[in-house]
Amino acid sequence: MNILAVGDVIGKPGRRALQQFLPGLINEYNVDLVIANGENSAHGIGITVKTAQELLDAGVDVITSGNHIWAQREIVNCMDGDLPIIRPLNFPPGVAGRGYLIIDGVLVVNLIGRVFVGPADCPFRAIDGLLSALRPLPKVIVVDFHAEATSEKIALGRYLDGRVSAVLGTHTHVGTTDSHIMPGGTAYVTDIGMVGPIDSIIGDDVDNVLNSFLTGLPHRLSVGKGVAALDAILLDINVDTGKAAGIQRIRRAEIEP
Repeated sequence: MNILAVGDVIGKPGRRALQQFLPGLINEYNVDLVIANGENSAHGIGITVKTAQELLDAGVDVITSGNHIWAQREIVNCMDGDLPIIRPLNFPPGVAGRGYLIIDGVLVVNLIGRVFVGPADCPFRAIDGLLSALRPLPKVIVVDFHAEATSEKIALGRYLDGRVSAVLGTHTHVGTTDSHIMPGGTAYVTDIGMVGPIDSIIGDDVDNVLNSFLTGLPHRLSVGKGVAALDAILLDINVDTGKAAGIQRIRRAEIEP
């Protein structure tokens, strides 16, 4: 089974690049399921029904999220509806939405880190609880770990090695080169990257971000402009064992915005 996991989609440039490249990637790699992190798809922060639908129309099957999921308040009332959007499993009890989704026999789980991100329940214990409670437990399990610290991401990957098919990091918007299969058969990468403007600072306008660093004063951030690129990870998963047979980094960049 071929699963394509797409990095954080940033605003209009990210949605544009996704629409341009995703259909071709699905055909080129015979993709069975597409997962994309959409928590920055609306104006660079949060997600709306409209931007979620754009991602789905482009070919995304499951939308994951993270710490910015509530930035656009309209989405809160839609999290328990039919849209295939999930929020971190280890958010506090009673929060709207769900932390996992089973689609086409694949369990997709969303977790959020606690180091440098903010308060949340323990992601390690949260995933333990889910894997123990779900019966029957799907063979193919993909985890989007939305976290800042590389050590926390690697630790979760090692913790889940052999128990899930893949642990894929999101949140930093900078793709890492450590994609590999761990000894127990779990595919891992510290960060997928992003779908957004290249001439930016993790998707945001360069001048605004630099002013914030130079002055220490708050500045309203805006999405960068110009040519956008798409970062993704392609997984080859054995559906009988749930083990990863392959992991490949994919990048596509626009020529004209």
